[in-house]
Amino acid sequence: MAPLARSILVTGSNRGIGLELIQQLVKMDEPPEHIFATCRTPTGPRGKALKDLASKHSNVHIIQLEVEDQSSVKAAALAVGSLLHGKGLNLLINNAGVNSYATLETVEQQEMLSAFNTNVVGPILVAKEFLPLLKKAAREAAVKDMSCQRAAIINITSKLASIERGFEVIKAPMYPYRASKAALNMVTVCFALELEEEGILCTVIHPGWVKTDMGTEQAPVTVQNSVRGILNVLVNLSSASNGAFLDWEGNTLTW
Repeated sequence: MAPLARSILVTGSNRGIGLELIQQLVKMDEPPEHIFATCRTPTGPRGKALKDLASKHSNVHIIQLEVEDQSSVKAAALAVGSLLHGKGLNLLINNAGVNSYATLETVEQQEMLSAFNTNVVGPILVAKEFLPLLKKAAREAAVKDMSCQRAAIINITSKLASIERGFEVIKAPMYPYRASKAALNMVTVCFALELEEEGILCTVIHPGWVKTDMGTEQAPVTVQNSVRGILNVLVNLSSASNGAFLDWEGNTLTW
């Protein structure tokens, strides 16, 4: 696999897809110089796997970041900027998210608000605070076409957010999850339009229905295969992918 990026930040990296991303990134033939593994509570029991990785790989930096808390995001951006020593951040992967199976009869106001806070507002806050570092990377990159090597924001979404095809997978309404991920898709297209002149690529990727705590054991795709596919897709992104809705195999999905 070709080099992906000099520096990469992943939110929600202490479990599931986020953790597997870190595990596969360190094993690349040409791993990133800096891998920022962020999560809400790095010192908690769920941070152990990240600590083990960081103890073996000096390019893994564990950063506390709670996507719903702007002060936490600001502090994380400062910490990352310091570790980059004047360089920019090439690739931001907004992976942190929450699920919900609520129906119309069971859904509560706070459940809807919580899903939107994590799945929509969180990625916006993260992108906003890390934007100066992304712009710096885009300006200073040797490559001029859009790519993850230059500067990119990748938002992890779901096929369940597709109005046309979202019910092919699961018929359950899942109001908070579907609605918030559909909103994230719109946010990403807004990113793509606003940041195109800056040379920052913005794309949403559906990772498949994956065997994780969120996806459950019923899911047909292993987390290892999903992440392997995502990384293959990321390496091949270009300006033609800006604002696209892709899946982990590189297929274009309908909104």
